[in-house]
Amino acid sequence: MTGKTEKRKKLFAGGLQVLLLAGLLAAASGCGKSAGPSGDSDRKDSTEGFMNGEAEESRGENPADAQGDSRNHGGEEQSDAEWIAANQEETAAAVTDFGLRLLQQCIADGEAAIPESGQETAAGQQGTGNLVVSPLSVLSALNMTANGAGGETLKQMEETFGISVPELSAYLSAWREASGDEKCRLDMANSIWFTEDDSFTVEQDFLDNCADSFGAEARRVPFDDSALREINDWVNENTRGMIPEIVDKIPEDAVMYLVNALAFEGEWEEIYREDQVREGEFTQADGTVRNVEMMYSQEEQYLEDEHASGFLKYYAGRKYAYAALLPEEGTDAAEYLLSLDGEKLRRILTGPVPAHVMAGIPRYESRYGAELGGMLQEMGMEDAFDSSRADFSGIGHSLKGNLCISRVLHKSFIAVDEKGTRAGAATAVEMEAGGALSADEVRFVYLDRPFVYMIIDCETKVPVFMGIQTQADREGYGN
Repeated sequence: MTGKTEKRKKLFAGGLQVLLLAGLLAAASGCGKSAGPSGDSDRKDSTEGFMNGEAEESRGENPADAQGDSRNHGGEEQSDAEWIAANQEETAAAVTDFGLRLLQQCIADGEAAIPESGQETAAGQQGTGNLVVSPLSVLSALNMTANGAGGETLKQMEETFGISVPELSAYLSAWREASGDEKCRLDMANSIWFTEDDSFTVEQDFLDNCADSFGAEARRVPFDDSALREINDWVNENTRGMIPEIVDKIPEDAVMYLVNALAFEGEWEEIYREDQVREGEFTQADGTVRNVEMMYSQEEQYLEDEHASGFLKYYAGRKYAYAALLPEEGTDAAEYLLSLDGEKLRRILTGPVPAHVMAGIPRYESRYGAELGGMLQEMGMEDAFDSSRADFSGIGHSLKGNLCISRVLHKSFIAVDEKGTRAGAATAVEMEAGGALSADEVRFVYLDRPFVYMIIDCETKVPVFMGIQTQADREGYGN
């Protein structure tokens, strides 16, 4: 436990600016009968149906059914909703903590950034860029993968998550089912793509469990350019065009992709009027000043700790809210973010104070891509990437060698304007053989310098998206 604590402390050593989309979706363990090119003809027919866009029937035991006492109370099995109610705070704290640790590691390992077309700034540019990642999407794809992990590999993955796979699976399964309404909704989708090469055999129970737990479609395809197009088209569709592609190439040794796509669209509870959007200035992290479009409003929930002040701004229906934290003058936004941990952030988000807050938010848009493999190994997931030690026997087996994770590809996008917020993310895990104030006191929180922000679930106070904005981007701020 001491080693784990020390590892987490190291993650807060470096840092610059980041925009973090936070969240989750999960899985559980399972293995059993095999399905592959040498398997039965019924399985082949089912897979061919998928290639024509048909949904595969979920069969076999749900991994939740094999979770033992963790989902039983007094001899009676709990539903996902009952389990969440009983374990909400512990799970919310773990999820929040994972998001912050991932953010820290992305800052420290900025050189892993994938350049985005039309994006001038990227990680590793001496802190001048805005980074965007989504722990929600990363955890979704990784937990599907963990569904087929065992031994030390599974143990390390759960320690990195900060919560067991069955617990996280139950929590996120219920969250996925309650996505929102037309004016504000969060949608998640999962899919599994595996090669039709005769050397690879997939475990049928693994596919069934992923279908039952994550609604994951399974498709067996030739790993060529056509598969690349299909995977990217699926991601583009399920992120509503916000992430046009996720996989850049299919390496020769690749045998499977476990893919998550996420899309959030939220309209403000009160859309800004034309007279509330005015030209302003934003002082970037390097001290330079840029013209921006600032959106002004009065809010009713005030956030603060000893080094920052902020507010909540609700989306339609009040299921989600935008939470902003502006570090005190003279405090670097990245350093402030590095000082937070899951417990501190939970205290801030669960303790808003009624107040009159004169708020200002700049319009902004950010896009980012990264290969997260090295970061996740630094966070503790070492065996999963080592072909000599990885245990993914629950997924399947290959005549070419042991299965392991080769890459974790991630891309994210967010845009905030006077109507609301749009955010999307996609993650692909590539497997080969061989992520107290007076109510009448007026507070002024104008986000005209680097700030930390989140989109939170109002019931659980769990960040669905979170990040730090340190510079004016070209599209959102103007010249």
